[in-house]
Amino acid sequence: MSDSNTTDFTNPSTFILVGIPGLEAAHIWISIPFCTMYIIAILGNFTILFIVKREPSLHEPMYYFLCMLAITDLVLSTSIMPKTLNIFWFNSREINFSACLTQLYFIHCFSVMESGIFVAMALDRYVAICDPLRHSTILTNAVVAKIGLAVVLRGGMLVMPHPFLARQWPYCRNNIILHSYCEHMAVVKLACADIRMSSYYSLFVIFSVIGLDVFFITFSYINILWAIFRIPTKDARLKTFATCGSHLCIILAFYIPGLFSFLMYRFGHNVPLHFHILMANVYLLLPPMLNPIIYGVRTKQIRDRLIWLFAHKGM
Repeated sequence: MSDSNTTDFTNPSTFILVGIPGLEAAHIWISIPFCTMYIIAILGNFTILFIVKREPSLHEPMYYFLCMLAITDLVLSTSIMPKTLNIFWFNSREINFSACLTQLYFIHCFSVMESGIFVAMALDRYVAICDPLRHSTILTNAVVAKIGLAVVLRGGMLVMPHPFLARQWPYCRNNIILHSYCEHMAVVKLACADIRMSSYYSLFVIFSVIGLDVFFITFSYINILWAIFRIPTKDARLKTFATCGSHLCIILAFYIPGLFSFLMYRFGHNVPLHFHILMANVYLLLPPMLNPIIYGVRTKQIRDRLIWLFAHKGM
């Protein structure tokens, strides 16, 4: 490593991303599942958007929220994977300072948006199952648009201080980021200043977003499960329960690794760094890959439309 990496500076022109510390020799092998997951996420989410756009019968709140989730997943996974794969395949580890802060913003902004969309989808399922006769009058197109706007504004505004605070710190230790992408705390920990403001604000965002969103999701699904158990027909009860169960699994796949990744930078000093970085990548890749499968392929209307498209194209 050159001496420039440890020279005093306040505004670094570039940062150096090391990939997964301790597993550099295995980067090529690690890139295979990562690239596979990314390709599935891209194809799956574009397929969801294409089918919903082409099929007028799917122009309903549930599918609008599903499209919002697909767009969020596309941006979230694309924010990290091209650069990560460049590190793994070509050892292209440099990233411009401004590009790093932009990546930081997009990652955290769209993570907050994804959490908000899960809340919106839980609300949609709650109304559809617990008050089906009023579903179309409660969740009108105007209401769905307002919910979508609120989700976007919340994510954009809550995360906006992150890059501004990160830009103001002096970086005079080194410019080597022990990560495969510009994670917020991985960046600001390089500053030779009191970064408690960044750290405390980050914790505020994490616990306010996750705390509120998990509360509303839990409240919705408790009421949904209560309504399911009151369904007289066993087959209908099992079908609805299976659908909600799969939705809960994908929600847990998003929140558990995400919370683990955020907290390890502050409290997980005994956790091996390579394991932490792997989990941080899985957290941003697994939900975008699983969402179109769970919410798309397992949804009858989308599955039927997809089969029809393939059959029609085959003819």
